[in-house]
Amino acid sequence: MPIKIPDSLPAAKRLEQENIFVMTENRALHQDIRPLKIAIVNIMPTKIETETQLLRLLGNSPLQVEVELIQMASHVSKNTSAEHLLKFYKTFDEIKDQRFDGLIITGAPVEKLPFEEVTYWNELCEIMDWAKKNVYSTLYICWGSQAGLYHKYGLQKRELPKKLVGIYPHFPTDLHHPLTRGFDDVFYAPHSRYTEVPIEDIRKIDELMILAESELAGAYIITDRDCRNVFISGHAEYSRETIAGEYTRDVDKGINPEIPYNYFENDDPTTRPNFLWKSHASMLYANWLNHIVYMHTPYDLSEL
Repeated sequence: MPIKIPDSLPAAKRLEQENIFVMTENRALHQDIRPLKIAIVNIMPTKIETETQLLRLLGNSPLQVEVELIQMASHVSKNTSAEHLLKFYKTFDEIKDQRFDGLIITGAPVEKLPFEEVTYWNELCEIMDWAKKNVYSTLYICWGSQAGLYHKYGLQKRELPKKLVGIYPHFPTDLHHPLTRGFDDVFYAPHSRYTEVPIEDIRKIDELMILAESELAGAYIITDRDCRNVFISGHAEYSRETIAGEYTRDVDKGINPEIPYNYFENDDPTTRPNFLWKSHASMLYANWLNHIVYMHTPYDLSEL
């Protein structure tokens, strides 16, 4: 089944070229089924790239998915045109009277700041609180996961000695959980961050479970007992070239970054990056949509 998106969203053409099953709003109106309603709070600076990455994964499912893109009213984007935001995004005030099957909160390059110093922190907290009664399951990505763990459980992030960036091996701690269904004993996932929530602190919270972790990258998939909140510390949604783009950007800034771990062939930045996490990313999002959101959200969202 397809993912339902606006007819003229820039991601549509790219996804169709990749044979991702997308459906325009006009065509979807003629179908007599209820799609899953997924809201995406996109706080990444590269909004169009992030839209494409997430829609690619949400479209790789037998379910029809209707997506609502949300921007922060308390933050002015410097990297995405106002025209694009006005055309395809809504603010929280415009959707807060609605209910959704799922919500995705992306990462953001603000991890070195204390949470309360992030310009849109209060608005983000309002959204996370609203989701308790208006969303069945929320998926938090990278800094979004750190923000969610801090807001909900008081877990503080800590700065790492150096940037954690590359493609790291992980292992599932529970192969029978719906979120890790079909995972290999060892799988790969991208990380790109300067901070972490210590795994020992997460283990102290009885309500939380760590479903996958890495000896090098720490806790990766964390969830509460009923999967109403799922925290992903990395970036499974990244495309092949995303970290390469970040690396080139840092080089151009004179930061002199380290070569991303296990990413370029023979650690040579002139080579094409290895795409080691594509299958895992597809399975992770398919499991979340199929086994968490679809299986447990009531047909009538007013019953949430």
